[in-house]
Amino acid sequence: MKNAIEIKGLEKNYSNFKLGPIDISIPSGTIVGLIGENGAGKTTLIKTMLNIIKKDQGSIKIFERDYNQNELDIKEDIGVVLDNTFFPEILTAKDINIVMKDIYKNWDYELFYKYLHDFGIVDNQPLKTLSKGMRKKVEIATALSHHPKLLILDEATSGLDPVVRSEVLDIFLKFIQDEEHTILLSTHITSDLEHIADHIIFIDNGKKVLDKERDAIIDDYGILKCGIEEFDKIETNDIISYKKNKYECQILINNREKLKRKYKNYIIDKITLEELMILMIKGVK
Repeated sequence: MKNAIEIKGLEKNYSNFKLGPIDISIPSGTIVGLIGENGAGKTTLIKTMLNIIKKDQGSIKIFERDYNQNELDIKEDIGVVLDNTFFPEILTAKDINIVMKDIYKNWDYELFYKYLHDFGIVDNQPLKTLSKGMRKKVEIATALSHHPKLLILDEATSGLDPVVRSEVLDIFLKFIQDEEHTILLSTHITSDLEHIADHIIFIDNGKKVLDKERDAIIDDYGILKCGIEEFDKIETNDIISYKKNKYECQILINNREKLKRKYKNYIIDKITLEELMILMIKGVK
């Protein structure tokens, strides 16, 4: 299977923050979730991939083509939604349609208006008069309406109510059904990724700390719960990180089924992506 995205040795340096070096491979036909706390480097990674921010080191290939050398051609194949809207707020959806048809060769105004109708958006309201959620819907409609092969989404579902968010996730799932389309979705709503992502990449403090299939994470990782007095009975090699409160310890472990047999008298629960993030970032290692 070909890679939609291939990143090697990517670095971006600031005076108070460094991204990378990071290597990432994203196969075509997958949904990859990008997670991490605010300031971890997710948006910097995405903007560097899109050449909005200039990288300092490394290579970026989209559909096996060097992005920096083929930027204009590759942009035809990429739909983008960023955390902060990139449209002037005086524009209406009707204005966006006019602008986009001159930018993208494959712009499909009928598809654009279908999404507007499905999302309940009228085309003559300036973006500044719309709620954050409604503006997100316009951006998602725009990203999808030039028939991209790759969607790069930074907090694309934030600000949407649960019903609309579910509808948007269904659109994303439909988008990748042909196994040639690909989605990179950065989000704080990790429960969304538990439903639709094939793979999870976890960024912390500018570094990639986890890069695994979603099912492997959900199946293999777990939380061992025990009392404070029982903590010392857990072997150090079995502890990835832990948190203690007044009455209980929560220990992040791997090889959940194996450790269930090893620690038969302890509770070992399945883990959510949110719990994994918290224990890996805030837990004691």
